Amino acid sequence: MILHDLISFEVLRLIWWALLGVLLIGFALTDGFDMGVGALLPFVGKTDVERRVVINTIGPVWEGNQVWFILGGGAIFAAWPPLYAVSFSGFYLAMFAILAALILRPVGFKYRSKRDSATWRSSWDWALFVGGAAPALLFGVAVGNVLLGVPFHLTEDLMPMYDGSFYGKFLGLLRPFALLCGVVSLSMLIMHGAAWLSVKTKGMVAFRAQRIGTVAGMVAAAGYALAGLWLAFGIDGFHITSEIVKDGPSNPLFKDVAHEGSWLIAYTERPWILIAPILGFTGIFMAVRGLREGFEVSTFLWSKLAILGVISSVGLTMFPFILPSTVDPRSSLTVWDSSSSHLTLFVMLVATVIFLPIILAYTAWVYKVLWGKVTEDDVTSSHSAY
Repeated sequence: MILHDLISFEVLRLIWWALLGVLLIGFALTDGFDMGVGALLPFVGKTDVERRVVINTIGPVWEGNQVWFILGGGAIFAAWPPLYAVSFSGFYLAMFAILAALILRPVGFKYRSKRDSATWRSSWDWALFVGGAAPALLFGVAVGNVLLGVPFHLTEDLMPMYDGSFYGKFLGLLRPFALLCGVVSLSMLIMHGAAWLSVKTKGMVAFRAQRIGTVAGMVAAAGYALAGLWLAFGIDGFHITSEIVKDGPSNPLFKDVAHEGSWLIAYTERPWILIAPILGFTGIFMAVRGLREGFEVSTFLWSKLAILGVISSVGLTMFPFILPSTVDPRSSLTVWDSSSSHLTLFVMLVATVIFLPIILAYTAWVYKVLWGKVTEDDVTSSHSAY
């Protein structure tokens, strides 16, 4: 027996669908609070020293947190090539905007305190705000567009063709439902950043973060509920109407898809997935409660649970779809017909089993070493502080 035959093609596809979700959730849990802190920076820090305190809560960890983003992109490229091809061709202007915003962060961290000028430092503070808020918003907009469907089709030789206009590659993505998803994403990560600041700071910085984070959490809960109602009554879902071959060749054109009904029919077919939105709402509610009452570590953990639930609910609701097509529903990409080969998925899984625990162990060690609050004395007395 060939080694990779020990795990069937169907199971490997499921594993890599789940691992892609794990990597994206890992990115939101870690780099998410970095983005939230950046979005909060101009509002929770009123003096230069306070803003330096805020920056130094994420300064030592933000770069490592972006490993999850790189791993997620790499997993899409290697495990789901059609998804990578369609998303990077159709969304490239939006992705360029995200990358441009993310680039502002390292530059802002390094250059902000190079000059003792209030105008100079304030300008970089707002650049860090953009570097946190813009990706948080646009990632949510991207999720909203995936739920709505993307205008692409596959040719007979499986070449992906994006049918949207040049205008549609950015401004056309800013549809009302997608913008609502962007608001949910931004407000949820602001809540997450506030929870982080409540752990890492004290005094007025922590107080302001808790106050803003409470409002952001309520906005996230209301937006999440509204998005669910919108999906139930205002947006058509996608459903496979032909026989599903789970271990066949990766050819999306071998199936038939209907663009009708509701995405939420998934909850009648698989009632157990209701756990995801329950976790999302519970996490948000408890995080808001923790921020209002001044809890620290527990609030941050509840905030993580909220992110886990919200993101999981999207993937579980859409399953087995990964990227549906509005132009030619038959071209929609699913877990069963858009993966790499059996051997490729197996080799990648072996590498993941080896290296993912190492990454997790190193990350845990870093946070253990850096545990504790950042104070004004820390940033004013240290030559290595930002």
